[in-house]
Amino acid sequence: MDAQAVAEKVREVMLADDAATKMLGMQIAEVAPGRAVVTMTVRADMLNGFAICHGGLIATLADSAFAFACNARNALTVASGFGIDILKSAKLDDQLTATAQEISLAGRTGLYDVAVRNQSGDLIAMFRGRSYRLGERKVFEA
Repeated sequence: MDAQAVAEKVREVMLADDAATKMLGMQIAEVAPGRAVVTMTVRADMLNGFAICHGGLIATLADSAFAFACNARNALTVASGFGIDILKSAKLDDQLTATAQEISLAGRTGLYDVAVRNQSGDLIAMFRGRSYRLGERKVFEA
């Protein structure tokens, strides 16, 4: 199986049991080794008291993209930490796209940046995630 086929199989296996990603209506638009693109439409039940998307849900979108990117090589990987900067509000019906890109992968640790943009291309948030690979464990057995 080539690297792209592995990434696509990882997407299928991870998404099957990812209740949070499904509950929020996220779609995994693209995956590749070290990269993922995940989309989400801002719904009314995602708004806070100021009628803007709750920052925690923007972070969840970015975290999902991060998870798919860092597991795409079929090495079971978890977050060891992350930070997020919210740069602009997201509003009802906005189409958000989180693009995760591997910055560094060394030994068991990785560093990933995730840009969250709206349908106009405006930068909504920047997320930086740190990952830790769990030994030789796999997302799926080939």
